[in-house]
Amino acid sequence: MPDVVVLDYGSGNLRSAQRALERVGATVTVTADLDAARRCDGLVVPGVGAFAACMTGIREVGGDAVVAERVAAGRPVLGICVGMQVLFARGEEHGVVTDGLGILAGEVTRLAAPVLPHMGWNTVQVPAESSLFAGLSGQFFYFVHSYAAKGADGIVATAEHGETFVAAVEHGPVVATQFHPEKSGDAGAALLTNWTKGIS
Repeated sequence: MPDVVVLDYGSGNLRSAQRALERVGATVTVTADLDAARRCDGLVVPGVGAFAACMTGIREVGGDAVVAERVAAGRPVLGICVGMQVLFARGEEHGVVTDGLGILAGEVTRLAAPVLPHMGWNTVQVPAESSLFAGLSGQFFYFVHSYAAKGADGIVATAEHGETFVAAVEHGPVVATQFHPEKSGDAGAALLTNWTKGIS
């Protein structure tokens, strides 16, 4: 049973992520304790709201250094929603560019779509080599966002809302989803199961 830490840096959706991971068999701690974040089998970086505010919170608790340490050591990190976006080099909101964690190349920008936010259920186009989406072709996942990355290195799953955007990425020890697996029912549970199996 893998030991997972959900990094508490003042963002939302911590408990829903915790409950979803516990339901698939992980032992989960929600904490800002950096030693726990370093030691755990898998670190989850959640996030809701604005890119800049999330980056401020992550830096204030020292989460930026811990994520970088884990990635350098090949240790698993899962980013969810804005927790995925901050893994990129930068994010632009309302004309303001904020540096991200720089784990993934590229930037997060506003979706070119007639209706924002992109909110609700959508399908994801998954590459055949994806481990994260094993057994999940054609499933629907729950999205709530107005900004997204348009390209990324690694194994990239995409979705469409006005334009094609990055729905998920698998890059070495880093896995990230723009959608909320913890709000995506059975499909989200299966995806989290795939991730926890991969880190235990």
